[in-house]
Amino acid sequence: MNRLFLVFCFVPLLTLAQDDLLGEIEQDADSIPTEVDAVFKGLKIINFESTKLAKKKDFYFIVSHRFGSVKNGFDDFFGLDNAVTRLQFIYGFSDGFNLGISRSSNQKIYDLSTKYRLVSQKEKGFPFTMVGFHQLAINTALEKEFLPKLTFNNRLSYVTQLLVSRKFSEKLSLELAPSYFHENYVSYDPQSNSQFALGMGGRYKLGKRFTLNMDYGWHWNRASGSPFKNPLSIGVDIETGGHVFQLHFTNAQAMNESGYLGQATGDWGDGDFFFGFNLNRVF
Repeated sequence: MNRLFLVFCFVPLLTLAQDDLLGEIEQDADSIPTEVDAVFKGLKIINFESTKLAKKKDFYFIVSHRFGSVKNGFDDFFGLDNAVTRLQFIYGFSDGFNLGISRSSNQKIYDLSTKYRLVSQKEKGFPFTMVGFHQLAINTALEKEFLPKLTFNNRLSYVTQLLVSRKFSEKLSLELAPSYFHENYVSYDPQSNSQFALGMGGRYKLGKRFTLNMDYGWHWNRASGSPFKNPLSIGVDIETGGHVFQLHFTNAQAMNESGYLGQATGDWGDGDFFFGFNLNRVF
């Protein structure tokens, strides 16, 4: 009888203790910061790299295409006759480190790039995603016939960027991209070889598979009288299963980093801009 009485006394206590333990476990689980996902859907916003990386063992094939300026209208069918293409391959060696290689028909440029995650934005944790990006490019279109003192070193350019993004809501993500780039040969003589710019961009979700994207590059030490402009681009992302299709208008026909940051030729005010697209396919 005494044993039965003790059982009835301790069962409620054991139940309460179990409930308290489960509650603490759930509370601890809820307090662990989780990474914020889908800050951007594409590896690029438009011109600028986004903070998205290819996942481990993912292989991306990216086709970027820019038509000529729409300014001339039907004379060259709104730029269709003067198109340039960039083919790029990116591989995810890990979730946080990517290696890329590309070739552009614009100035016949080859480039090698690395992209790596420094820290991720977390819910109830660190407020930003930070990614490093570096690129080495080789301009093979320069000809010694016109540049008698040309050396291989003159063909090289280097880019370093820190990409800092934040997803503010399910619809809005923004990014800043402080950028340093060095061109061993500059086509506009007074221009310093070492150049600095601040990239700004973002996306706004319009629907389940559509986003409005925009990016802009503010050049900090452009030489006075330079014919080049700050790059401004606007477009849309369309997500369709295994790939992201980006349609856009931009005043920079060049697609490698030093090209669009330092050599954008179009002027939006004069209607001088280019239509293009980026097609991302992941395997």
